[in-house]
Amino acid sequence: MTILPAPVLLVGCGKMGGALVKGWTGHGLAHIAVVEPEAAARSRIEAEFGIGTFADAAGLPRDLAPAAVVLAVKPQVMDQVAPAYRRFAGAVFLSIAAGTTIAALERLVGAGAIVRAMPNLPASIGRGITVACAAAGVTAPQRKLCQELLEAVGEVAWIEDEGQLDAVTAVSGSGPAYVFLLAECLADAGVAAGLEPGLAMRLAVATVSGSGDLLRQLGEPPARLRENVTSPGGTTAAALSVLTGKEGLKSLMTRAVAAAVLRSKELSGNKR
Repeated sequence: MTILPAPVLLVGCGKMGGALVKGWTGHGLAHIAVVEPEAAARSRIEAEFGIGTFADAAGLPRDLAPAAVVLAVKPQVMDQVAPAYRRFAGAVFLSIAAGTTIAALERLVGAGAIVRAMPNLPASIGRGITVACAAAGVTAPQRKLCQELLEAVGEVAWIEDEGQLDAVTAVSGSGPAYVFLLAECLADAGVAAGLEPGLAMRLAVATVSGSGDLLRQLGEPPARLRENVTSPGGTTAAALSVLTGKEGLKSLMTRAVAAAVLRSKELSGNKR
């Protein structure tokens, strides 16, 4: 996959912005400008990727005409940052800020071509998944450009109902933290069962990451893989009888995702 040779302006280059730049340059996108207020981050980006960086919007060249403006700033500062880019209203604005709705972004940047997206942390190694939702004003070429920009860091799915992004945030956006907690708890349980902490953590990390790779590569339903490794009356079955009980993992995960959905709606409500 080669990204269209279109100029891209990235606003904010933290962890996710940095992941995007790495993915874009790795897929052949050369025309990138980055706005990042932190001097140390700008120096790192310039040294690693050879990309021109700017401290703020005022320093951007007057003749800059990006095809896409990617907003990768924290949602808490979106109201202060985004209006400075209203002069690029002819571009498609691709926002990866959680909780800031399409309607709010349209007011902030004065453009109708808005794509709101929710990536997740594995994008930092090119294994993320992003769900995107386009405003009515987004053209087919603009949508294609956004698709390619996001595919540089992993899979992409599109939805028509922006309201579903709350559930997306709860499942995939926050999901890596749930997996990390699983590894943490598995290691702690191993220590409680008598293992040395270093070995317990090594076993937990290798088991969680290896099982994830297996799930991805085989492409079979998780339930089938779980059944394949569970012998009747065996050790796995004994453990699963606890995890699948009334107050077990499924119940906990359902409640956890519901809590994240509620919080996402609360945050979005402040940015409508």
